[in-house]
Amino acid sequence: MIDSAGIRALVRGHTTAQRVQGTLRLAGLKPRVRETLDASHLGGVFDIYESADAAKLAAWPWRTIQVAAAGFILCSALVWAGLRWPLQLAGIAEFGQGGITEGAPAAVPTHVFAPFLELVKLIVAGLIGLLLTAIHQPASRERGRSMEQAQILLCVSGAMMMIIIGNSLARAFGIAGAASIIRFKTPVEDPKDVTILFLLMGLGMSSGLGAFAVAGLGTAFLSVTLIALDRFSSQRARTMSVEIQASGREFPTAHVEGVFARNQVVWEPREISQSDDVSVKYHTWLDARTSLEDISAQLMIEGGGVQSVAWEHPKRER
Repeated sequence: MIDSAGIRALVRGHTTAQRVQGTLRLAGLKPRVRETLDASHLGGVFDIYESADAAKLAAWPWRTIQVAAAGFILCSALVWAGLRWPLQLAGIAEFGQGGITEGAPAAVPTHVFAPFLELVKLIVAGLIGLLLTAIHQPASRERGRSMEQAQILLCVSGAMMMIIIGNSLARAFGIAGAASIIRFKTPVEDPKDVTILFLLMGLGMSSGLGAFAVAGLGTAFLSVTLIALDRFSSQRARTMSVEIQASGREFPTAHVEGVFARNQVVWEPREISQSDDVSVKYHTWLDARTSLEDISAQLMIEGGGVQSVAWEHPKRER
């Protein structure tokens, strides 16, 4: 059996584990306890396993292992293909075979599978963008997902531009003129994200040129560099104060703390005021990439009992 006090103890244990860079996993739950957690909308917050051995096995960083394996396979395949077919991928395999006619090289015949080769270049650019996006998460707080998609699409657009330009100087000037019309007014908060976008554009261009070896080695080098930078640089958690007002004289503590736990927010209740309605002010620590709008929407979900959510930076204590 488990009651509300036990649920709160589990939630606090979950957030305490996050505060010390650890995890809390539950194993071997009885059906009645599992039903109670589901009824409290906390079934998806905790990592629940059938046995202790399964919980220990889940402690392995499987996502990191999968990303590392995928990156190794992708970079190795690109380097191998780039060294194996350098001229074919660059589209100049037939150059010079027809000899010289009146001081100019013979026309290069277009292969029937040339369009599919260009499609492969776009796919390679997309895979490079996916890999680097899995390694580097944008620091934008409210536009994290759109920034991730922008990273992938920018790499593909670099490949597309080089495919369209080819060896035509006129096309290059045309694309440059078209790009000058576009105005990007979305601010990028972290200078590191701007640099990543620029590097992704370069890797996409190398894929569009068919320089798969350069793209593979560049992707491997950039991946290792990003991992090293994230490893040796410490990012401080964002500290925010939030005031939550609920209707009635009973505060939905389980719902609020469940939302905090689900979004990996560490909290500490500071002030409680009660009149016709009750409001609680929390001092919170959360990741800089966490969207405050998403958390507010989860708190104010219909049936949760929360009327308003107000975030602010806490005042410095003297």
